[in-house]
Amino acid sequence: MPEEGVLSQIKRFLVGHPIPSHLAHHERLSRVTGLAVLSSDPLSSVAYATEEILRVLVIAGVATLSFASPIAVIIAAILAIVVFSYRQTIHAYPGGGGAYLVAKDNIGSTAALIAAAALLIDYVLTVSVSIAAGVAAITSALPEWHLNRVELAVGFVVILALGNLRGVRESGRIFALPTYFFIVSILSLVAVGAWRVMTGTTQPLPPPDDPVHVANSGLTLFLLLTAFSNGCTAMTGVEAVSDGVPAFKPPEPKNAAATLVMMACISIPMFLGITFLSQTYHVIPSETETVVSQLARGVFNGRGFPYYAVQAVTMLILVLAANTAYADFPRLSSIIARDGYLPRQFMNQGDRLAFSNGIIVLSVFAILLLVVFGGDTHALIPLYMIGVFVSFTLSQAGMVMHWRRLRTPGWRSSATINGIGAIVTGIVLLVVAVTKAHEGAWIIMLLIPVLVVFFRVTHKHYRAVAAQLTLTGAVEPEARRHNTVLVPVSGMQRAVVRALDYAKTLSSDVRAVYVDVDPAATEQLRRDWDKWGRGVPLVVLPSPYRSLLEPLLEYIEQIDATRSDDYVTVVLPEFVPARWWHHLFHNQRALLIKGALLFKPNTVVTSVPFHLAR
Repeated sequence: MPEEGVLSQIKRFLVGHPIPSHLAHHERLSRVTGLAVLSSDPLSSVAYATEEILRVLVIAGVATLSFASPIAVIIAAILAIVVFSYRQTIHAYPGGGGAYLVAKDNIGSTAALIAAAALLIDYVLTVSVSIAAGVAAITSALPEWHLNRVELAVGFVVILALGNLRGVRESGRIFALPTYFFIVSILSLVAVGAWRVMTGTTQPLPPPDDPVHVANSGLTLFLLLTAFSNGCTAMTGVEAVSDGVPAFKPPEPKNAAATLVMMACISIPMFLGITFLSQTYHVIPSETETVVSQLARGVFNGRGFPYYAVQAVTMLILVLAANTAYADFPRLSSIIARDGYLPRQFMNQGDRLAFSNGIIVLSVFAILLLVVFGGDTHALIPLYMIGVFVSFTLSQAGMVMHWRRLRTPGWRSSATINGIGAIVTGIVLLVVAVTKAHEGAWIIMLLIPVLVVFFRVTHKHYRAVAAQLTLTGAVEPEARRHNTVLVPVSGMQRAVVRALDYAKTLSSDVRAVYVDVDPAATEQLRRDWDKWGRGVPLVVLPSPYRSLLEPLLEYIEQIDATRSDDYVTVVLPEFVPARWWHHLFHNQRALLIKGALLFKPNTVVTSVPFHLAR
């Protein structure tokens, strides 16, 4: 086996050894790992959904915080409706793809591309928001780290990217344990808190040292709707399971649907429990400490081991919740690319059977957002939910049309369920758009159509390429019967001799081409040519302005214009250094020639490598 280069060795260390394609079925998810990989986003959002409600309500005064509980109940009911609706989508579309495929099959390509754009944007924001919230959990327990939150966030993105580049199964193993620790910790927090409420041993928390600014502006309908919009972050990531049905072990739809129901049965009690307890303990949002952190201090009587355990697993689940996006962004990108709306590189699976290009692109954009917004969860939240509810609404509306078109037994009931889901999520989308537009959601409203235009341009390009490459209806091209072979040389050495020998096997018309920029060097080459030129004629091109490339290109143009049945083949002698870093000591003349001739028709470029010893 040939020895690997330095870059390959680094790749093997970070990503692992390749997995053969015939073992792809071993990389599937069980229900246990599926809940961790695909449901960690909606599960973890309970850690900040309540806080986002309270941060809006407190603007009107501390007394208005009591409205958080009814708002949370409404959001939980909507979440149940959405989950029940998507359960039907899973069984109807076991191939995955979620809102994109549903909209494409039942509404049209434009609706499908809107859903795709919304989902891809949502997945990028999922990574940014989840990791920013996870870092906030760290800085709540360790305030001295608050100034380094951007660096921490970027580091977590890099770790997640490497974990996913290693493959689905390994990422599931990495993320399963923290997910279940988080579930146990939050449910324990809720259970202990509820027990204290029932036994009358609760003690309201004192106001924080740095509370969120209270404007006492009065409670308005717009403020309530804004608080509701913020709380809807609890529903983000619900579609991930329906997008990732093919990632499950057989029977895929059954395991995916069960995972979705498990997620709802866990996340709803956690979300409601945190919200109700925040009312009981009189939690007031703080600029530097999260609501969950304050609640854990109140329930567990200070910063003891239970408190730090809750903060640690909250940080882990929030950071790892971004894995929901890492599971679905690459997969959805591959589906869109397969349809010709994204570059085909997104279809390529890497050595570890992961869609590596999608993982890398997702990581780059997430890091960019974290840097631009300073790793601040509350600055990112307004951007978050537009894409979520656009995809929800289009998916459910598409499912209504799906049932009406197929008219299978019980289709009316199924259409009614999805119709209710479409109406509810459509109303939420309208509320979110109205209340969040001035906070930055307009960026997403603008970015979605821009991305749709990019999809269309990409698709148009691929169609144009296919039309030009197809043999259907093609006219037989004029046969080319001559090949002029040129060997550019910069001096006489072994690589040139080998290239001349190769060139003579291609054609009887072989010419060596030398650009004269130094008369003394040219004269020396003429003397050496008689002995080593292999009988090939030497053409010396004058270059009064010392340009190496321009005279060569002009000469090729002259040859090409001479005959209409001629190919021009340029044979480049290249020596290959023994070590990659030796390239730094040599010019890249051959690379420049290749680049200049790449777009020239009827011109073929080939390299003859001469490998140097160590």
